[in-house]
Amino acid sequence: MMNFDYSRATSLEEAATLARHPGAMLLAGGTTLLDLAKCEVARPERVIDLTRLPGLNTITVGESGATIGALATMSRVADDHGIQRRYPAIAESLLLAASAQLRNMATIGGNLLQRTRCPYFRDPAGYPACNKRDPGTGCSAIGGITRDHAVLGTSDHCIAVYPGDLAVALSALGATIQTNLRAIEIEAFFLMPGATPERETVLERGEIITAIAVPATPLAANSTYLKVRDRQSYEFAAASAAVGLELDSDGVTIRDIRVALGGIATKPWRAIAVEDALRGRRLDEGTVREASRTAVDGAKSHGGNAYKIELAPCVVARAILKAGGIQ
Repeated sequence: MMNFDYSRATSLEEAATLARHPGAMLLAGGTTLLDLAKCEVARPERVIDLTRLPGLNTITVGESGATIGALATMSRVADDHGIQRRYPAIAESLLLAASAQLRNMATIGGNLLQRTRCPYFRDPAGYPACNKRDPGTGCSAIGGITRDHAVLGTSDHCIAVYPGDLAVALSALGATIQTNLRAIEIEAFFLMPGATPERETVLERGEIITAIAVPATPLAANSTYLKVRDRQSYEFAAASAAVGLELDSDGVTIRDIRVALGGIATKPWRAIAVEDALRGRRLDEGTVREASRTAVDGAKSHGGNAYKIELAPCVVARAILKAGGIQ
């Protein structure tokens, strides 16, 4: 039995004050917190319930962009007609994540903050060495079974992969994370492990995600999310790609493109080299496949995950061609 205090916050200010205390953890949909508590990775001293906070579950889509409240559920966002029409990659990434039951409970803010799915991280009894769970103890995954681990953004301290889908789409669309204290570009929101893998985002204690803002752009309206996995439902990505594509008036020249990858890195991974190689180029399969090879520049395998270095460029190419209406 795990004993903890429970508080239901009545305002964002109260929630932030309570969250500053060491040992405090936030509760929204609860799908991640309950999961981590069951395997004894999360041991909160106080749980702060955010579910009754007003104004944090709204979805607004307009000419200048979309604002998605942090307490909006994954299913509500995925089913929103404005999101589907103007940000298809967001809707697709959500529908390809988790199960229908979990999407009905899990919130957008919680989805962004989900912890790694590394089996070593989630088994403290079997594998006590985990720098992400207990800094300084080592990384059990290095030298272990690594089929699902990262090949980009790793360090000698951690090779766990970022598990989410939504954040990959948001990275491709240039989203901003809004908190009670500031606005953070999504490129700066997630941290690579380096020597401190226990810290996954730039959020400070007492800082709470309130909304996601996504600009309205031509490439956002022509975006897609492609996920390759071992089975077609309730499975994490072996590799995924989100693409936003804008063509010139001739319909074949790439005016602008943004590409982000999932399932292969320690954080949502922008494929900037792919983007730079394709802007101003003609959209054809040969050009796209050649440029997509640069998506894994600098990748490092750890045995069982070597296949991801071959798989990821294929997924990127397929996603770009899909956005361009070629496949």
